[in-house]
Amino acid sequence: MKSLFILCMVIAMPAFAECPAPADVSDDLEALFSAARTADNEGAGRAISGQMWELWLKAPDPAAQEVLDRGMRKREVYDFVGALSDFDRLAAYCPDYAEGFNQRAFVHFLRGDYALALVDLDKALELQPRHVGAQSGRALTLMNLDRIDEARAQLEDALKNNPWLSERFLLSDGGPLARQGKDI
Repeated sequence: MKSLFILCMVIAMPAFAECPAPADVSDDLEALFSAARTADNEGAGRAISGQMWELWLKAPDPAAQEVLDRGMRKREVYDFVGALSDFDRLAAYCPDYAEGFNQRAFVHFLRGDYALALVDLDKALELQPRHVGAQSGRALTLMNLDRIDEARAQLEDALKNNPWLSERFLLSDGGPLARQGKDI
């Protein structure tokens, strides 16, 4: 019965429902950023990163959560058209929820549509300025647009809050975002 109710809400979302404001997770994120900066090892840092994602992936209401989860399931099986449809619905229903835009950006990125990915990443970061997942996604997108200096700056910004991002290796010597040193 609960599933039927959620399905009805999802289908009729934009027609009569109004998405509640996303939860304010800034204090929780600040604590996690602090913990990430002082984590002793990769395992601890990755566990903290997972906790950040738990906060970002908690949608404002059950209907939005169902659409988010469904879109992510579709993306995981490469149903990008279906995933985009769900994330479009989520962004329209919850225009103040950053993760709807971040997830849609990820699908655009996977499809190679970096310009559209950048639009959604910018919106996600407008709503949640220290969303390190969106920041690292934006860095990767800028890198693919050959905007290397901007990509490097964006990734460095993300790493200030979470130094355990796997993308950090892009800044290593020889990496595509490494600062240029002396050449022979």
